[in-house]
Amino acid sequence: MVLTRSKKRVAKSQTPPLKRAEKPQALALKRKAEKPQALALKKGGAKSQKTPPLKKQKKEVFVEEDPSEDDEEEVSDDAAASTDVESEESDVGEEEGSNGLGSSGFFSDDDGEENDDDDGEELLGDDFLEGSGDEEEHSGSGSDSDSDEGDIEKESKLIDEEEAKEEEDAKAELLDFNKEAGDDAFRLPTEEELEEEARGPPDLPLLQSRIKEIVRALSNFSVLRPNGASRKDCVEQLKSDIASYYGYNSFLIGALFELFPPVELMELVEAFEKQRPTSIRTNTLKTRRRDLADVLLNRGVNLDPLSKWSKVGLVVYDSQVPIGATPEYLSGFYMLQGASSFLPVMALAPQENERIVDVAAAPGGKTTYVAALMKNTGLIFANEMKVPRLKSLTANLHRMGVTNTIVCNYDGRELPKVLGEKSVDRVLLDAPCSGTGVISKDESVKVSKSLEEIKKFAHLQKQLLLAAIDMVDATSKTGGFIVYSTCSLMVAENEAVIDYALKKRSVQLVKTGLDFGQDGFVRFREHRFHPSLNKTKRFYPHVHNMDGFFVAKLKKMSNMKQASEDDDEALGTVDEADVPSSDDEAEAMEGMEKPSVPKKQPKKTKESKEEGLAKSKESKKGKKSKSKKGEDPPKIKKQRKNRTEMRMEISQAREEKRRAMREKSKEKQ
Repeated sequence: MVLTRSKKRVAKSQTPPLKRAEKPQALALKRKAEKPQALALKKGGAKSQKTPPLKKQKKEVFVEEDPSEDDEEEVSDDAAASTDVESEESDVGEEEGSNGLGSSGFFSDDDGEENDDDDGEELLGDDFLEGSGDEEEHSGSGSDSDSDEGDIEKESKLIDEEEAKEEEDAKAELLDFNKEAGDDAFRLPTEEELEEEARGPPDLPLLQSRIKEIVRALSNFSVLRPNGASRKDCVEQLKSDIASYYGYNSFLIGALFELFPPVELMELVEAFEKQRPTSIRTNTLKTRRRDLADVLLNRGVNLDPLSKWSKVGLVVYDSQVPIGATPEYLSGFYMLQGASSFLPVMALAPQENERIVDVAAAPGGKTTYVAALMKNTGLIFANEMKVPRLKSLTANLHRMGVTNTIVCNYDGRELPKVLGEKSVDRVLLDAPCSGTGVISKDESVKVSKSLEEIKKFAHLQKQLLLAAIDMVDATSKTGGFIVYSTCSLMVAENEAVIDYALKKRSVQLVKTGLDFGQDGFVRFREHRFHPSLNKTKRFYPHVHNMDGFFVAKLKKMSNMKQASEDDDEALGTVDEADVPSSDDEAEAMEGMEKPSVPKKQPKKTKESKEEGLAKSKESKKGKKSKSKKGEDPPKIKKQRKNRTEMRMEISQAREEKRRAMREKSKEKQ
């Protein structure tokens, strides 16, 4: 019976009050112990940390406790707060055991329950303490974060280096493999095999595979060189294969080989086999690009803005209606125009109220663009030499609403005489050329061009460019510019022509204002051009997805004219004799004014001799045969006759050439 009494007393009276009384004291001791630790961490340079959210939860639990809850749950919460509370509770348990109230033998049932609770309390306390320990570890590791980042960077660099080495090793293995298997994989055909191929129709799959293999070998010839073949053999075989597979003549494919390496040449040839995207130019005299795009989209036209460099261009992918027969087209809202044709006008950059000449204007795409940029102000001379093309030129001018343009029909080389020298501000010369940049539009260029034809075009382009320069006024306040462009890739028609003009006229190359495109050639094979030719621009189908084009912009620095081609010919004939003096010319003029003497005169006087200076060579030869030997004039006078006659003949020959050219042009038309 005594045992039961002691059990009730311990459970009710002594143990719980001790825990309740010690709970606030333990919390106070914990707070006092944490404050100096936080101060020490701050002084040591560690990062300041806010009190963890666990402490807030502890405070809230302590405030929200109900006195009606079990004392054992309160003890579990307090035990989870800190290790100090557990040590104090253990001391209290020892005191109870010493008084005979806490022996395990007497209180086996209740102590078992309390021990279970204590086990739960220890588990919760361990979890919370482990969480706080992690936070302390993070706070301690914050000071070493920089060193950890440095280690990570080193590791990443090592990884990158290892990957680079692996790639290099893989490439080396691939090259070794190709070198070992090259002899078996590919070899050039023998002469007998080529003869057999020539007898029958071309084997297109065989040609295509051989082209790929040769291009691959030429890209790294030192490693992938075919057995017993030189580079020249590979190049010649590649030329013949491309010519037979794609339909080029030997001249054109050889000229392209001089411009591009084999890999890029294949890209160019493949690009020529595809049509360029259809592009249209908005006529800003009548509408805006956004409004035009909305209308065409409603009509079933799939389009997008052309590019960032153009504010008026649109590219058409497909259309449910004919893009060249819509009401908007007939109303002059847009013009069907290739993207490359935008570039010369953008380089010309015409200003309002200027006088501008378009030397080769038909069919009017560039002329109407110039008029739109000028807002129908100023004056434009649209010249076209071929009469049949004047119809399309005038029709487009009317359709697009251009009102500041005069259409004329002259040879471009004669325009300085018609319009006058130093009479305009800017000239646009889109010169006639071989068309090697627009093979996708005209495949006949593949077989129709030759070296002689390229030379003829180059000669014509030089004459047109000199005439265009002569028309420009160097003293113009806003102008003085000449833009030269071609749709050719040949250096003889592009850089060589500009270099010739730089030598013959007082002009300089300036930047075209185009942000894209490849620079022109300063040197090409054995040719060396002016260093400023790097300011010219080249455009290629396989790079810029437009027709091949060349654009150069010249600035006229002075109106002083240097010797032209015709002048060079004249100087070449005159240089054989001395330059005539003013006295000689005066005597020739006096002889022209005096009356003629009859031919039957036995002896020739000085007057008759002076009169013969103005006659042709045939009459002079007849007179010389009839004249006597003893009456021969002195040698000095003979030289005077030759000088004046040569001048007259030169002027007559020029006029005859011009007349013949005009008659030929009319007959062709």
